[in-house]
Amino acid sequence: MTQKTFSTTTFSYGDFPVDKNGQQSIPYSPRKSQNCKKIPVTVTTFVRHTKHSNGRKKINEYVKERKISHGSYGKVVLYRNINSGTPYAIKVVCKSRLHKFRITGSETAMTDVLREVSILKTLEHPNIISLVEVIDDQKSDYLYMVLEYVEGSTMSKILETKERIDETTARRYFKDVIAGLIFLHQHNIVHGDIKPENLLVTTSGRVKIVDFSFGHAFEDDNDELWRCPGTPAFTAPECCSDTVYHGKAADIWAVGVTLYSIVFGFCPFLADSVPDTFDKIVNSPSATSRRNRFRAQRSSARPSLQRSNAKNYLG
Repeated sequence: MTQKTFSTTTFSYGDFPVDKNGQQSIPYSPRKSQNCKKIPVTVTTFVRHTKHSNGRKKINEYVKERKISHGSYGKVVLYRNINSGTPYAIKVVCKSRLHKFRITGSETAMTDVLREVSILKTLEHPNIISLVEVIDDQKSDYLYMVLEYVEGSTMSKILETKERIDETTARRYFKDVIAGLIFLHQHNIVHGDIKPENLLVTTSGRVKIVDFSFGHAFEDDNDELWRCPGTPAFTAPECCSDTVYHGKAADIWAVGVTLYSIVFGFCPFLADSVPDTFDKIVNSPSATSRRNRFRAQRSSARPSLQRSNAKNYLG
């Protein structure tokens, strides 16, 4: 599949790769007309590392408080703006390290991060985490994504303290998940890694979709992809082989598996290895009940989120 790129006149900042014409390009960037941000994301091209008077590390106007989480691409740290007192979750990635992780022949893990930034720069929705600022100094080996900080826990953390989530609560949560995904799909954006770890439940009970590392944006309704999406246990059957698949349909499958997982307390296709997991996914019987239509095996049989709607399947 040919990778779509867009010039710096639409999306540009810092360390994006430069093409042969001297222009920066962002893989799978959405059209400018799809930008839903009311307040543009701040782009900062310098970083200053100092120490606050309390001895804590300081990045520009942000003072470090504590680490929130750590993943394969980097870590998320809680910082507080010294001017406003507002807390932010800052995703910190090491550029040289991620450039070494080859994902495909032409893409590295850093490509995923740049793609995530380009997507989040355009999005504003109550059920999607918001990007506030990008700090990318070409003289620094680190890129910082300043995200809104939301008090709460991921669904995976909630499941660590309770065996499962009751159906009434799950129904309320997934109305938010589907609202967020409908918004993404309407703007030709695929998340690519829906799972409990990427669904943040706020203290008020609202769900926000986070982590767009496997996200893709398209110029039109053609959502064909070939790279296997995020997490094996939540992968759709058509993604288990090295063939082209439709990203939106794969998102819908992942929603169904995630809903099943939190209601029943276990993932239906998890096995001891990735090949065994894919075997369970591909050879599982097709879901036929109304409640399980989200997991219909053939992607063409899966309802679109617009056709399904949360009120029809979860209420």
